[in-house]
Amino acid sequence: MDKDRFRKRLTELRLKKGVSARDMSLSLGQSSGYINNIENGVSMPSLSAFFVICEYLEISPRDFFDLDNNNPQTVNALIRSAANLPEEYLNVVLTVCRALHYESRYKKITGTDKNNTGEKDEQ
Repeated sequence: MDKDRFRKRLTELRLKKGVSARDMSLSLGQSSGYINNIENGVSMPSLSAFFVICEYLEISPRDFFDLDNNNPQTVNALIRSAANLPEEYLNVVLTVCRALHYESRYKKITGTDKNNTGEKDEQ
């Protein structure tokens, strides 16, 4: 991942968390412009600071670099919530997730509404 993609990913994940660059900087114990400087390409965090940033965002470093996962905070929250469910409940959650994934992919491919009426979605 190059520097440009790094800063864009940081911005994306910070916005998903719903915090300003200033508030995040201060929460990390840094100057108010710390995250802004990273997101604007002025500086890059040290490795130890990167780990702290990931912890703040409630993601792993792997999640940060997984560009196919657009919602790592939500996925991790789902995993934490499901961790102690009985297996039968986990299977229900998995079935629902698969159905939603299938519906989402079908909708992207066909451009049709979720009711399979063949009508195009209005956007």
